[in-house]
Amino acid sequence: MILFFLFWGAIEWFAYQSLRTLLQRKKILVAYQIFSFVLAVFFLYTISQFDRSVGQTRQTMLVLAAALLVYIPKMVLSIVMIAEDFFRVGKGSVTYLAKKNRDQPFMASRRKFVSQMGLSLAAIPFISVLYGIFEGKYNFKVIKQPIYFPDLPEEFDGFKITQISDIHSGSFDNPDKINYAIDLINEQNSDMILFTGDIVNTHAKEMLPWIETFNRIKKPKFGKYSVLGNHDYGEYVSWPTPEAKEANFQAIKNLYGQIDFELLLNEHRVIEKEGQKIALVGVENWGHNFKRAGDINKASNGLSNTDFKILMSHDPSHWDYEVQHHEKNFHLTLSGHTHGMQFGIEIPGYFKWSLAQYVYKQWAGLYENKGRYVYVNRGFGFHAYSGRVGIMPEITVIELKKGNKLV
Repeated sequence: MILFFLFWGAIEWFAYQSLRTLLQRKKILVAYQIFSFVLAVFFLYTISQFDRSVGQTRQTMLVLAAALLVYIPKMVLSIVMIAEDFFRVGKGSVTYLAKKNRDQPFMASRRKFVSQMGLSLAAIPFISVLYGIFEGKYNFKVIKQPIYFPDLPEEFDGFKITQISDIHSGSFDNPDKINYAIDLINEQNSDMILFTGDIVNTHAKEMLPWIETFNRIKKPKFGKYSVLGNHDYGEYVSWPTPEAKEANFQAIKNLYGQIDFELLLNEHRVIEKEGQKIALVGVENWGHNFKRAGDINKASNGLSNTDFKILMSHDPSHWDYEVQHHEKNFHLTLSGHTHGMQFGIEIPGYFKWSLAQYVYKQWAGLYENKGRYVYVNRGFGFHAYSGRVGIMPEITVIELKKGNKLV
């Protein structure tokens, strides 16, 4: 806590120094200090009142969004001011050691243009976070990804799979935008639709207002399948009794059926087309730092290492730690979970960056190791931060292709 308050105090101090350089009116500076203090007290009070028996609510999401809106720009501004202070100390040291102008102050006064530059840079994250709250979180992108396999059964050449992940229905606040996304899913006319977990934030009741909406997803010829995500186990709140937690878990599992998705719980299904087959394997959540209920051996029992297999596993760390080197050779793994942290920079086909990459080796898009692939969906919904900046909500359309991968 001491480090937190020191960090917070430093941010506030340097942000204030920047404004003091630009503004000469004392009343405005005092008003700014009072406003900053009131906001800080409000944020800290809200955090202290967080109810573990309820979990995340729209109010807590809005408070977090407001905190990001205030403090990310201040952090940027502080970095600029700290950089200027290093320059001022360096210049003062050189002047002092050279024994020049020792009658002048050791550190030169702050330069107005540096503060102006800092404010200009701080405006970028401010506008970005604001955009993410009002527009970015529903800026759905359809990403089409062909993947080549030399041993794909010929009848499945061109087989299309639409993947969605991380719905987090408890965060939604705009039915029109969700209906638009459902229309996008239906427009893909895929052969199969797969949902890789996290239907809610915590409670089964979060999804009830959206059952009819998600039932609009048309069932393709080869079905709709799903697996559980880490949030589907209700482990991020305090429950009055173990029975209440179990009842919620059972209700969440039932939700998948209510929107006509077949839930695979450490099991597999054989998909047949014109006499040829592939296997769809679904495991419960398995995460390096999260719940490990997934049992890949149980789910693939009866399958050989030559069978063509698609694995649904919510957390991509499962692929990293267990799947990619598994003796049964899982050709393609579909995951979600990371959301790309809902914050980053992405230029499709050229560049992508997010804090998520410092936590997960595979965090967004397609990755490959010796002919085995994992695709990490960026998520349909949003959680914690009520917005998305740079990393947009995703509907993935994967096309299986027979042949060697293109260079």
